[in-house]
Amino acid sequence: MCRHLAYLGPEIPFGQVVLGPPNGLYRQSWAPRRQNHGTVNADGFGVGWYAPGDPIPARYRRAGPIWADELLPDLARVVRTGALLAAVRDATESGADAEAAAAPFAAGRYLFSHNGAVAGWPDSLAPLAAGLPPVELLRLQARCDAAFLWALVQHRLAEGDDPGTALAGTVTAVAEAAPGSRLNLLLTDGVTIAATTWGDTLSHLAIPGGGRVVASEPYDDSPHWTDVPDGSLLVATRTDVHRTPLKEPAT
Repeated sequence: MCRHLAYLGPEIPFGQVVLGPPNGLYRQSWAPRRQNHGTVNADGFGVGWYAPGDPIPARYRRAGPIWADELLPDLARVVRTGALLAAVRDATESGADAEAAAAPFAAGRYLFSHNGAVAGWPDSLAPLAAGLPPVELLRLQARCDAAFLWALVQHRLAEGDDPGTALAGTVTAVAEAAPGSRLNLLLTDGVTIAATTWGDTLSHLAIPGGGRVVASEPYDDSPHWTDVPDGSLLVATRTDVHRTPLKEPAT
């Protein structure tokens, strides 16, 4: 469920990576090539980007399918950025949250997305919810599994975890509480991309001249895409990428 990507690199119109590629997010909204769960990502979309010199990202989100939005092509043509996170959504279950449930979620300098589904949601995560301060639950941006995962990640970031550690700890805890969950998480602060593979696909691509794309699936047929094995944590900058295995929950 869902497709997402993050980009770090030279400043470009964001449509160059969101709408332009032959198999980019725009096409993945109705014809993903590697999505094993669901076939149409029409339950919302969003783009978050960083303006030069401003660490706090802007966002454009809508509840409907990306192909039906009349404003997006103009924004994608004129808004330039060197860092972004974008996603198209296939909802785990229907709800009334509209665009509030569409990634990217945001707080401070961070943008976040979830590709997957939490098994047994919401009952399975009641023990983890009990461990969060009530005020953090009251601040949930939507009543969906992705928004709750974002609350868990935010809590770890606030406790001092770096982005990769925050994602890895969240995946391990949720996988233990809700076995069978698919937890591909994506997080950026405009400088670093952190991502996990846990039940779904992920690939990354080095951009000529310095840059990196991390995506649910390749947006073109370039042979330079690298697939990320399941059960991995990926941390990337414009020039480097590091992968480490995620630990399985204790049994």
